[in-house]
Amino acid sequence: MADRARTTLSDVTAQPTSSPTFSQLFEAIVANIATVLHGKRDTIELAVVCLLAEGHLLIEDVPGVGKTSLARALATSIDCSWKRVQFTPDLLPSDLVGVNVFQRSTEKFTFQPGPLFTNIVLADEINRASPKTQSALLEAMEERQVSAEGVTYLLPAPFMVAATQNPVEQDGTYRLPESQLDRFLMRLSLGYPSRQAELSILDARGAGDALSQIKPVVTANEVVRMCEAVRTVHIASPLKGYLVDIAEASRSHPALTLGLSPRATLQLARAIRAHAACDGRDYSTPDDVKAVAAPVLAHRVMVRPEAAARGIDGDRVIAEIMSTVRVPAVR
Repeated sequence: MADRARTTLSDVTAQPTSSPTFSQLFEAIVANIATVLHGKRDTIELAVVCLLAEGHLLIEDVPGVGKTSLARALATSIDCSWKRVQFTPDLLPSDLVGVNVFQRSTEKFTFQPGPLFTNIVLADEINRASPKTQSALLEAMEERQVSAEGVTYLLPAPFMVAATQNPVEQDGTYRLPESQLDRFLMRLSLGYPSRQAELSILDARGAGDALSQIKPVVTANEVVRMCEAVRTVHIASPLKGYLVDIAEASRSHPALTLGLSPRATLQLARAIRAHAACDGRDYSTPDDVKAVAAPVLAHRVMVRPEAAARGIDGDRVIAEIMSTVRVPAVR
């Protein structure tokens, strides 16, 4: 990303001059997480962009590369409430939403909120829960509210679901349906660290658990103000046309049975606004689109079986579309 020391979003955030700027707060969160996750700054930045775009994050990778560490470090970096839920086949929807409990003292039922009533929910191994339990997340992720016994309860702001899943070991898992995958703004993969990063991990773990030592660097109210600032970032008309052209190209791509929906275009617009704001700008550019296109779009397309057999996946299709759709000249 561009040098954030020279540009701020003070005209958007409208904060006093003594308060930290948008870019300074963003950098503080990223640097805090980087003390736990070594050599993955680009992925960390995208995770924070997802938070500030008011989206949900799916971290998909093999075991042991830091999926849960990234989610926990992101939650711990904000002075807010967060809860970790280990998804298992016997997890029930009421274990997430909550239940009505009879109180003998008042002889009335009282609603006991579940772990969804928090700012950040860490859904570990989300594909190990049953489809019924997975669907309990849909209303919370899309509407920022849950319903129990005919009563609707609003969830706190900010609210984010950071879920992890292992794409390799599929025994005893339930594949996330497309309708739920579409609720995640981004899907990220960490990959194996470089040699130098892995040496740094060994040094850090030798001095103690880095994850238990990090402290919050921003408040929940500051994150809410940053999210409000992101909504004001300008997207020029030619750039909006660029987003639509990308979606239309996916709908006619020969390797896909399912292209991008209008919701995908809206989600992409939210992501490029957040990426521009984190870069210290109050306007979006085609570079913002290219930076977030793969993590925002690749999990929203359905590849034909014959194409998948040739090793073609969503990331490859999105890369091909981005290389063929004409980039507008935005001033």
